[in-house]
Amino acid sequence: MTFSHFLSRSLLGLSLGLFAAVGAQADSLKIGTILSTTGPAAFLGEDMKAGMELAIDEINANGGINGAPVEWVFYDAESQTNKALGATRRLLAQDKVDILVGGGNMSGIALAMVPLSTQSKTPFISTEGARAIVAPVDKREWVFKSTVDDQQVFERLKRYFDKKGITKIALLHDTSGFGQAAADTLRSMQDELGLEVTYEAFAPTDTDLTSQLTRIRNSDAEAVLCWTVTPTGVIFNTQATQLGLTDRTLIHSYGFVSQQYMELAGDAASNVLLVSVKFPVGADLPDSDPQKAVIAELTEKFEERYGRAPNQYVAQTYDAVMLAQQALSEGQNDKAKVRDALENIQNYHGVGGTFNFSEEQHSGLSSDDIVLIQWQDGRFRLADYQ
Repeated sequence: MTFSHFLSRSLLGLSLGLFAAVGAQADSLKIGTILSTTGPAAFLGEDMKAGMELAIDEINANGGINGAPVEWVFYDAESQTNKALGATRRLLAQDKVDILVGGGNMSGIALAMVPLSTQSKTPFISTEGARAIVAPVDKREWVFKSTVDDQQVFERLKRYFDKKGITKIALLHDTSGFGQAAADTLRSMQDELGLEVTYEAFAPTDTDLTSQLTRIRNSDAEAVLCWTVTPTGVIFNTQATQLGLTDRTLIHSYGFVSQQYMELAGDAASNVLLVSVKFPVGADLPDSDPQKAVIAELTEKFEERYGRAPNQYVAQTYDAVMLAQQALSEGQNDKAKVRDALENIQNYHGVGGTFNFSEEQHSGLSSDDIVLIQWQDGRFRLADYQ
């Protein structure tokens, strides 16, 4: 072999090697998402999908993750658990996604997806609320959450109740996965919190709460907490007002923070407090709050693109994708490394709060990220900050 022939073959081999390295670097990273953009949960799903879309486009516009573009594979669960599970299996087996982000915007769907994530050893960032999605952690090794926990909500409410001298409450919850998980959590905590609790339940499709509210009115409950994401929560507003329960403290859970619902409730909307992350009242936060600036930034970007104001459902999916970006930037397509990277995220100031994960805690937010808000003059206003 002549030297020139040897040199040309060496250069060709080097060129092919460089091309392969560049090609490997440019391979996309796949985020798989299940949300419900049709069916009863669609009013949440459209905003949640927009939050993800904005985050993924932003990541790709900035060069992707370590130079690799993000490929987003999305399926509509249609608010049905069976369809969500079928789509999840497709994401894992056919699409071969690197991470799951989004659990159908229904806690029941997210809970049903947990075993599939665990069996396939694929990291899963749920954007749904129930604490059972990530607890107990030793059985949820691959699952994380971008929303607050029921436990944290009750801890935050306890601080508010202490300020108001409230020790007796009623929990009126729906029988969905979201509502039942809250009831189970409160039952396990009520002695520790020093609260006397009356429990009442309703089906997510119920259109009349008179019986439950009358029993609560006849009890000694000083506060009434309604726990649902369904339109039945509007009936709670109106019927609680009609039955004279406005002499008690009326509160909705974080799943009901919706401008649409407040408008449907009309004058009765202002009679009820809501537990929430800080996002809906970003403008009311003190300048010292680290969430204020990032909330303003996302609000501006979202309004420019979609022509409407974002809500906290946009925030929790935007945060979820950005958390996935952080983990993927360390683990790339090694799922175990991505999982470990998620578990080690500390002091990340998202738009929904400050995230701190650990081996013991797969919900990144805390009770300090929660405020109480109220609907006044066509917008949400801060009612209790700390």
